[in-house]
Amino acid sequence: MATLYHQLLVDRFSAVNQNNHMYHVKRDKFQKSRGGYSRILDISCEHCGEHICYYQKDGPGSLRRMYVDRIIGLQPIERFLTCPNCQHELALRIVWKKENRPAYRLFVDSINKVIVDKSVISN
Repeated sequence: MATLYHQLLVDRFSAVNQNNHMYHVKRDKFQKSRGGYSRILDISCEHCGEHICYYQKDGPGSLRRMYVDRIIGLQPIERFLTCPNCQHELALRIVWKKENRPAYRLFVDSINKVIVDKSVISN
């Protein structure tokens, strides 16, 4: 299962890079409701440091959940989001009732995040 998960990550990320196109920040009602401020985060496993994905974070505040439509470089299909390297469980898939959106609820201290420029994910 981890191999399939990791392969999806590699395939998706490679497809973005091979096309050599710039990632465009999603601008929709969810971003606007959070003040129109977005940034790209590099998400990695807290346990082993393995890169998991990139994520478009809208608005201020801590990262408590990752909405599926904002995840870049990964097509999550499992109930749990796990590290492809160490199999550490990072998050649980939920439907956020306030917005009726699929998301992953992050476990406390399961990930590291670093703000990156969007050009990093397109090169």
